[in-house]
Amino acid sequence: MTKHLHLLPALLLFTASILAPVRTAHAAEKNWWDAKWTIRKEITIDTSGKGVAIAEPIGTSAVLVRLHEGVFSFMSSKEDGSDLRFVADDHKTVLKHHVEKWDSLLNEAYVWVQVPDLKPAAASTIWLYYGNGEAPAPEAAKETYEASTTLVYHFTDSGKDSSPTGANAEGAPAPAAGSLIGAGLRVFGQAPIKVPAPPLPEFAPGAPLTVSAWVKPSALQPNAVIFSRRDGANSFILGLNNGIPFVEVNKQRSSDGAPIAAGGWHHIAAVADAGTITVYLDGKSYGAVSAAIPSIKTPVEIDKDSTTTDLVGFTGEIDELQIAKTARPAGFIRFAAVNQGSTSDAAKLVAVGADEASDHEEEGEIMKHLTLITDISKDLTFDGWVVIFLCTLLAVVGWGIAVGKVMYLNTIEKASAEFMKRWEKISNDLTAIDTEDAESVKNLGGSVSGKVQKLMYQSPLYQLYHLGAQEISNRMKSFRKVTFNPNEKKEAKIMGLSGRSIQAIKATLHGGMVREVQKLNGKLVFLTIGIAGGPYLGLLGTVIGVMITFAVIAKSGEVEVNSIAPGIAGALLATVAGLAVAIPALFIYSYLSSRIKDVVSNMETFIDEFVTKMAEHYKE
Repeated sequence: MTKHLHLLPALLLFTASILAPVRTAHAAEKNWWDAKWTIRKEITIDTSGKGVAIAEPIGTSAVLVRLHEGVFSFMSSKEDGSDLRFVADDHKTVLKHHVEKWDSLLNEAYVWVQVPDLKPAAASTIWLYYGNGEAPAPEAAKETYEASTTLVYHFTDSGKDSSPTGANAEGAPAPAAGSLIGAGLRVFGQAPIKVPAPPLPEFAPGAPLTVSAWVKPSALQPNAVIFSRRDGANSFILGLNNGIPFVEVNKQRSSDGAPIAAGGWHHIAAVADAGTITVYLDGKSYGAVSAAIPSIKTPVEIDKDSTTTDLVGFTGEIDELQIAKTARPAGFIRFAAVNQGSTSDAAKLVAVGADEASDHEEEGEIMKHLTLITDISKDLTFDGWVVIFLCTLLAVVGWGIAVGKVMYLNTIEKASAEFMKRWEKISNDLTAIDTEDAESVKNLGGSVSGKVQKLMYQSPLYQLYHLGAQEISNRMKSFRKVTFNPNEKKEAKIMGLSGRSIQAIKATLHGGMVREVQKLNGKLVFLTIGIAGGPYLGLLGTVIGVMITFAVIAKSGEVEVNSIAPGIAGALLATVAGLAVAIPALFIYSYLSSRIKDVVSNMETFIDEFVTKMAEHYKE
């Protein structure tokens, strides 16, 4: 296993190079809408018997999607939920939506999504995408509702109109928390809340109309007004008479049904179509009156009718008041009553599925952290960016040197292996290098080709061998003597090496080893600088960032978590950067030091072996 450790850096680089393409490809395999959004959920809207059976036509509807920690990871989304996107089942069409309430502290959200042409007795699917920290804010709330919707009050922002009309209410009290859907309106029947007209469109004579609201009476009252619009003798009133929902048009009142009890939420709707106005209670037909909508151009009053004493103001809570200049079908009213209600049927009708990651769950967690770090970096001071720049510079230099050293060590390891194959043969007969031909010394007595010699030249062992061989050759030339004998031919005899000569050659070899060790350790000092200096640079950036954060707080006088946390988190990012430089540098330095130590040990062993063989073969 140890011999393959040198492959680790190459493996890391390879993994990094293929990471992004894998995620994109995997996303494409699953019909992913956009790979920038890392998580998605399947949302099933089931109007068949498996969900909540609705047999009547529904049409285009604004569907309420409830999110809580049981079905949604708020930590994976942007802090305001602006990265939410809803996509149709074709994986292409982006559906219009808006967020009524987003509370990442309590992990609770209410989102309205326009789903075109909902089918009765069938299951439909849409997709919720999130997990993109760079996502821009979505379209305005009014885009969620089609043109026929003329008024939508969520009462989260008092009387702000979320429909395309923009008819904001006048005199609405502050929102009351803990209502049916987020905040609501708590009223006491003392003063009317007025809706100006225009911009609210007039009621045209005989025109279709739908008015709906969620109400929670705190007490049962006679003739309590929820919604009123009068213009002279013409009037349209929606109210409760001792718990009995009614609609009254020009003093004609709808038929009675069973009364509702106080203290509970109920959905009441009035739909005018073809000369008949039908009252719906909790999505079911409740009563009717044979009348058409009269012409009314005056403002609307909510909670009280200020023009008469025959009616009293409604006391209780109101939520989700809506007006549409069309006759909503019975299926639409039924769907709204179940979807927006708090019964168990709401979860059956609109079911939120499990998370699906664009690659795998582990990558989803990584992307969550990367998204958080991206958000934190926005609060980093200039000093922190300077520190991070310096840490990045140390990291780039350190990794560049590390990669170069690993490649160099791999090369000399291969070269040394080739050399040792030849050395094992020549070490049995060192006289193979006893020649005046310098080229013969370089190629181990003529046994090595030019290509192999070029490779072996990069081995420290070969460099030591070549240095020793040259020293032997030079000394053997000086010891060569010639004798003249009249009876013999001219003859050259080689003398051996003295002990002093062998010690001198050994010293030369050790000097060569020192130079090779210096070459091996060259530039490793930059890794040690990263190990020692990275954390100190990071600490410096953190200290400066914390100082600046507290100085700003002291100057502004705002002492709260939201004013302190971003600055502290940004300051700590500098320490993270310093540690990110030091920790990898420490590991790679230890790895390189271990391999260099092995090379040095091999050189020492080779010198001892070379000197021993030299003393044996060249003794005097």
